[in-house]
Amino acid sequence: MSQLQNGWGVYQDGVTHVLDAVSEMESMAAGSLLPDPANEFDRNVPRICGVCGDKATGFHFNAMTCEGCKGFFRRSMKRKAMFTCPFNSDCKITKDNRRHCQACRLKRCVDIGMMKEFILTDEEVQRKREMITKRKEEEALKESMKPKLSEEQQRVIDILLEAHRKTYDPTYSDFTQFRPPVRANSSKRITRSSSVLTHGSSSEDSSDTFSCSPESVEHRMFSNMALNEDPDKSPPMDIDFSHLSMLPHLADLVSYSIQKVIGFAKMIPGFRDLTAEDQIALLKSSAIEIIMLRSNQSFSLEDMAWSCGGNEFKYQINDVTQAGHSLELLEPLVKFQISLKKLNLHEEEHVLLMGICILSPDRPGVQDTSLVESLQDRLSEVLQTYILCKHPPPGNRLLYAKMIQKLADLRSLNEEHSKQYRCLSFKPEHSMQLTPLVLEVFGNEIS
Repeated sequence: MSQLQNGWGVYQDGVTHVLDAVSEMESMAAGSLLPDPANEFDRNVPRICGVCGDKATGFHFNAMTCEGCKGFFRRSMKRKAMFTCPFNSDCKITKDNRRHCQACRLKRCVDIGMMKEFILTDEEVQRKREMITKRKEEEALKESMKPKLSEEQQRVIDILLEAHRKTYDPTYSDFTQFRPPVRANSSKRITRSSSVLTHGSSSEDSSDTFSCSPESVEHRMFSNMALNEDPDKSPPMDIDFSHLSMLPHLADLVSYSIQKVIGFAKMIPGFRDLTAEDQIALLKSSAIEIIMLRSNQSFSLEDMAWSCGGNEFKYQINDVTQAGHSLELLEPLVKFQISLKKLNLHEEEHVLLMGICILSPDRPGVQDTSLVESLQDRLSEVLQTYILCKHPPPGNRLLYAKMIQKLADLRSLNEEHSKQYRCLSFKPEHSMQLTPLVLEVFGNEIS
């Protein structure tokens, strides 16, 4: 305390003005009964001291001044100084001569609106210092209590990000190596929903598309498909192979995706600690769910299609029906893609969700459920902490719960996919178009 008092004496002597700046700015904020000229100041106008014309540093004691005139006015008021002009009391005060006539300088200070009421007493300055210190301590405490990602948690996120980037090619350049997509009767199929599904629509159609919400586009899309199906034809599961022209291409796409999912899973921290049997069980059960999660990256809300490069690799619902799947799977799949897209997940959240999905201890055939559960809990904790720390409101509201709900939605989609796959694979002319990896993962289901 004695050091502060001694220091204040120094300020009174005019040695320094550092604490003056702090106390005066605080006093400006405290003077609620007086107008605040700072609110009326045009920041585009150069700041010039109203007393001497030097460069101003801000509003001090109700007027725009430089540091020198601010300190001079403060010292003069605190000392109750009485100055006399040696000339005619009309000296022109400038930056160079402002020390020559204190009387005219002080008069100029008063003339431009500087007020002694804005000057804090020693006791007020001390109180302000204590308040500032207390506020800083409270902010520091509040900051220390905020959840933070530990170094280990950040390392887990970095590993998963690297794993995803190594196993997901956003250019989709490998798609050219698949058996080529063959869209049977593509002109007929595209026409029946072209106003909402294709880029090749008229400008009027395009404006209609963007004026509709994704939900309305989705509804019209499925309605158009249902209404335009030939009632005399059997459902997709029972039609001739000629109507499954997209099956070879999509079989290659799925097989390729399974390989990438396996590569991603192997890099999940702790996954390799599991037995080979449990690794296989987890991968077989979760592969289609991870593929659906990964495909959200290429899904577009504008046209409800998966765009994986050029138009050749842009997949509409019709394309998937030509690979043997029906709307019982595709309608909830598109709804899932829409709702997941709307969560606007960070890439970190996306990869954590994939890891949590793979490490599900209740998958059929898993033996060491406790170890799998501990690995999943670890990722869940990282995800919750990440959302609290990194995902700004309002998007973070109930985000973790919404993401976990997506895992439940994926289970339902998985069940429907398995049912439709069984119908498809029972026909030799269809199963022969599938790859060995697809047959291995989806054909030999764990019961």
